Amino acid sequence: MIVEPNRYIEHTNLNTDLIDRDIDRLVAEAKSHQFQGVCIPPFWVKKASRELKDTEIQLVTVIGFPLGYQRTESKIKEIELAIEDGADELDLVMNVSAFKSGMNWPKIEMAKAAKLAHENNKLLKLIVETALLSTEELAKVCKIVSDAGVDFIKTSTGFSSRGANTRDVEIMKENVSANVGIKASGGIKSYEQLKELVVVGAERIGTSSGVAIMKEFRNE
Repeated sequence: MIVEPNRYIEHTNLNTDLIDRDIDRLVAEAKSHQFQGVCIPPFWVKKASRELKDTEIQLVTVIGFPLGYQRTESKIKEIELAIEDGADELDLVMNVSAFKSGMNWPKIEMAKAAKLAHENNKLLKLIVETALLSTEELAKVCKIVSDAGVDFIKTSTGFSSRGANTRDVEIMKENVSANVGIKASGGIKSYEQLKELVVVGAERIGTSSGVAIMKEFRNE
């Protein structure tokens, strides 16, 4: 099966030491390879928005990153600022602590964030950090995400003990509603990995290895 990787890749750099030249390079590479999007920290959204003007590349940023412990009010403010700066899609980190405590608050938070995003014609993705969840917990989160009106469920921040794998995506595919997309991210470094994840249901791939994956694909 041939999978054209650029159709799925969100070209990502969330490193703490990135500088303006890194953003310039990320955007230039995304344009060159016609990636689906670029995913960057909120601080750099306004700059990238100017550089991506008049392109179809989606500008993605993270909210409540990387642990999701912030109060909902803080996350909502982050979303408002990101939208004001030009973000097209918001990747919100779930409060795993509240979820594992049996609280209903994560669903309320997701619903509030989704409402705000949709009022501004933006997409909301929910990062669930699969490394921290059992199979049963992941299935339960999928149901919550579906009920809360989230657009995509995302495997990982890339900052936990592991990233995405095919089993995570399979569980998500089995448990989310049909209108919820799946984004796999974390540790995806090869074309073979990308293809395996797409085959089992991933519709977006977050990776910092987009250029290397494209080179591998073209060499094949």
